[in-house]
Amino acid sequence: MLSRLNLLTRHFSRQFGSSRPTSPTHSPRVQHPGPSAMTSPHPNFTKPIHTAACLIIGDEVLGGKTIDTNSPFLAKFCFNLGIQLKRVEVIPDDEEDIMEAVHRMSARYDFVVTSGGIGPTHDDITYQSIAKAFNLKLQLHQPAFERMKKLSKPHPMQPNFDWETPSPGLTAKLRMVELPYDPSIPAEQQALFVAEDMWVPIAVVNGNVYILPGVPRLFERLLQHLKPAITPRLSDPEGKGTTRFMISTPLPESAVAPYLTELAAKVEPKGVKVGSYPRWGKKRNTVTLVGADKAFLESLVAEVEENVQGKRVSKEDELDPPSDSEHVYSQ
Repeated sequence: MLSRLNLLTRHFSRQFGSSRPTSPTHSPRVQHPGPSAMTSPHPNFTKPIHTAACLIIGDEVLGGKTIDTNSPFLAKFCFNLGIQLKRVEVIPDDEEDIMEAVHRMSARYDFVVTSGGIGPTHDDITYQSIAKAFNLKLQLHQPAFERMKKLSKPHPMQPNFDWETPSPGLTAKLRMVELPYDPSIPAEQQALFVAEDMWVPIAVVNGNVYILPGVPRLFERLLQHLKPAITPRLSDPEGKGTTRFMISTPLPESAVAPYLTELAAKVEPKGVKVGSYPRWGKKRNTVTLVGADKAFLESLVAEVEENVQGKRVSKEDELDPPSDSEHVYSQ
């Protein structure tokens, strides 16, 4: 009991800004620059956001136990803000995999969101792995701990839990508020509280890596509440985002492919992407025009409708007949 009390005392006395090294179990595969190589504030905190990447962390996703809904949610979030989501990766709860992926993504993309691996159990190693990726240390984030105590509801299976009494349960909870810390960056920029009724912080590492929980309802709420913090750094600060037009066509993909190939080459310099999507088991397929210039997209619609014998729709099944599911057409 005395050793646990000493441990708890050290936890409580350690503020976000003092030092405690992560506990490496082996040498990383890659060498990363440490905090001494950085300047304050880190340029990634103010760099315009054009591109994004998503890192889904969890054995349960790769093992088929859990279906990932967080990356599709992030994809829609980015689309609506005009951010190009360039990459989504799913990796296991493995330290070296996390270190390699997050370091690579941080170097290549403006806005990196991780999901999963920040709970209280032994396999929740995201914080410590990301800290090691950037040669940082873990610190107890006292404001997060205080919010946890205030906003967390006691679990019915832990009726005797006490925040002031050392216990394995308390030690596990403390794991969730020990965050990567860079002494060269102001502490308030490294942990964001975006919702008043949530104690979970969004840890920010290297200026562009945002660490979120894997629980979908938490991931979604935190991401939505993060929007005001990143909007000023968007190419379009007004948040008009990207526009997608859909044209429903009765023609098979093979029939519209030659025209769409020419169209894609013509509009690519304008930042427009042309897509073609088969709808198996349906009578109609979908052609899409995606871009930031809504007026230019509007100017293309009539031409596309004529060349694919289609019609612009607001949802893919808008022109589907009731018995459509009974018919399967080749592409």
